[in-house]
Amino acid sequence: MIVLLGLGIVLALSNRDQFEGKVLEEWVRSAGFWAPLLFVAIFALAVVFFVPSTLMMLAGGALFGPYWGMLYNLAGATTGAVLAFVAARHIAADRVRRQAHGRLRQVIRGAETEGWRFVAFMRLVPVVPFALLNYAFGLTQIPLASYTMTTFAFLGPGAFAYAYLGFAGREVVEGDAAPPELLLAFVILGLITLLAFVARRRHRLRKRLQER
Repeated sequence: MIVLLGLGIVLALSNRDQFEGKVLEEWVRSAGFWAPLLFVAIFALAVVFFVPSTLMMLAGGALFGPYWGMLYNLAGATTGAVLAFVAARHIAADRVRRQAHGRLRQVIRGAETEGWRFVAFMRLVPVVPFALLNYAFGLTQIPLASYTMTTFAFLGPGAFAYAYLGFAGREVVEGDAAPPELLLAFVILGLITLLAFVARRRHRLRKRLQER
């Protein structure tokens, strides 16, 4: 299974151009009624095989608009996060956990100390790449149900920001929207970034107080 996963990652990274906007749009549009389901499936596999989730979320907004795009982004990202989590939990998890060090060790310790709150924090503050973080959480003792619900809930702000940015960018390129609409998308993304910064500062402060 490890070999298959490794081959999948190599193939996905070597064919990353297949996940670009125009190519992805052709795939999805050709599916007609099944387009949303196809997009969610592609997104989920992209997460498992380390294709950047930001690229997929922008595509979701461009293809389906800001609101449906946000919903499909959440479905795809959460499904991919769960698949990676389950894969990590069943691939030599105990041995990897015992040998973990550095940032991976910090993630495991934080998750097992704070539970779902740590998952929520890491979803809001992208300190670790999304795809890698999903596998790291699979090495912890966090219940799958708690992990899934927290991931879905706290990916929401980012999913909307990137979906709106993808939608606004496409509208501007096609000449159907004024520059202020694109500016609003960046403002939304900036607010999400500010929220993540504040959450990170509060987390550090609380950690220091606990260490005293």
